[in-house]
Amino acid sequence: METETNRLQIMYDKKPSYEIVFEASFEKLAKELELFETGGKNLCVVTDSNVEKLYGEEILQVIRPCCRKAVLYALPAGEENKNLDNIKKVYEFLIKEGFTRKDMLLALGGGVVGDMTGFIAATYLRGVDFVQIPTTLLAQADSSIGGKTGVDFDGYKNMVGAFKMPKLVYMNVSVLKTLDERQFFSGFAEIMKHGLIKDEAYYLWLLDKMYEICDRDTEVLLEMIQRSCAIKKQVVEKDPLEKGDRALLNFGHTVGHAIEKARNFTLYHGECVTLGMVAAAYISYKRGMLSMEEYYEIRDMFVPFNLPISVEDIVPEEITRLTRSDKKAEAGRIRFVLLKKIGKAVIDTTVTEEEITEAVKEIYFSEEDAHE
Repeated sequence: METETNRLQIMYDKKPSYEIVFEASFEKLAKELELFETGGKNLCVVTDSNVEKLYGEEILQVIRPCCRKAVLYALPAGEENKNLDNIKKVYEFLIKEGFTRKDMLLALGGGVVGDMTGFIAATYLRGVDFVQIPTTLLAQADSSIGGKTGVDFDGYKNMVGAFKMPKLVYMNVSVLKTLDERQFFSGFAEIMKHGLIKDEAYYLWLLDKMYEICDRDTEVLLEMIQRSCAIKKQVVEKDPLEKGDRALLNFGHTVGHAIEKARNFTLYHGECVTLGMVAAAYISYKRGMLSMEEYYEIRDMFVPFNLPISVEDIVPEEITRLTRSDKKAEAGRIRFVLLKKIGKAVIDTTVTEEEITEAVKEIYFSEEDAHE
């Protein structure tokens, strides 16, 4: 249920859980926080070393009038720092700053910061409240919504985690202007995913608005993020703990996570997910679910958004092997998301290792290809 044009209400068990607020500045953040009686609370902004330089002091100035004490902890930026060692350092900081169960954390940053802060909120003193303030397109369109938190463990992505719903998601779309181009388009991969799995009309709208999106037109971005969040809302409300249909959101992620690990996180998450989506669309085509024309259209439409459709420096058989260790595997069977058609995804547990290897070979760009 939508309450206002700039708000979405997330419901669980037919009860309101939290709101997503869409704004073009941080100006109204304090007013939103005051709804949680923050006057007597300590607030800790958890961010990373990159975002701290851009927005750290601004956020502290905004929230200081609405709380007892405001502090900031900056994690080292980068997926390689999403581990339990850095979680431990935040625990130590919160203990030294005297944070109790009634205090609150604010996750200011991209998906890594959001996942880590949510995990800290789920586990510090058996649970404290937290707010998501996503600053990347990837986080605004996807990872800040739905309550999934976690850290990587020994190179395996999000292997340790918990479900922890935020009290609020506050989205300031103006921050997207400061993203570097590669990071912006990496986030756009998840937006394309939403259209491909759930809404063909939205997918076609994205293609139609290609130039405005690439130019980061504020009004178009605002509509795009609201529409993507509405799709994610529809899925996570139906399946909050990922026991069924929510797995549709993993379209492209099984192969994508394996490529991410094989390339030692040198490729961005959205770039790897794009490659995974192309591989999944290829399997869908080979199974007769998509026509050849549909497969090539899906693949080629990533290109204008600066997303890769082929990858170097991998071994296809190794990617297949890594998919078996994906946390989404059940009793040795991989829950693979395929496309019946654009806008209609299905969960399949019969995809074979041979099919995965063939699909990865389809996206693999080797030295031999370069010399042809």
